[in-house]
Amino acid sequence: MKEKKIIIASDGSGFGLKEAVKKHLVEKGYEVADVGTQEQDKPMMFDAAADLLAPRISSGEFEMGILVCGTGMGMSIVANKYKGVAAAVCENLYAAEKARAINNANVLTMGGWITAPEIGIAITDTFLETEFTQNLEDWRAANLRKAQERIAQLEEKHFK
Repeated sequence: MKEKKIIIASDGSGFGLKEAVKKHLVEKGYEVADVGTQEQDKPMMFDAAADLLAPRISSGEFEMGILVCGTGMGMSIVANKYKGVAAAVCENLYAAEKARAINNANVLTMGGWITAPEIGIAITDTFLETEFTQNLEDWRAANLRKAQERIAQLEEKHFK
């Protein structure tokens, strides 16, 4: 079972969705560290919020993170600049499942302008409850594990 410790952050545009997801996770028994915007009327920029979360995934302090901005894309771009971070924008359940099962993403990014809170909560649950290579054929799972090894080698080469 996954560790029930999550780091989350939003900018002003993602604040409402982040708050709904955070409340849901706390109710499910997760320990949630919120490092982004704390008050709607005092928002931080998307890049600053992502820059507070991503290093804590990269360091291994947290296994999984959630970022919410207007579209999810800006935060994904920033977070993916960090070694060991695989941030994926997910706008539906299928994308959340495949981001984990196929790409082994460890940071979910969503858009507060795009995703309703109820859907965002369902996307979050799917993302957190899906394991890498879950429900995939053996041959596909083996190929994906090899791909993850190659990606780790690329990171070592480029993140010196």
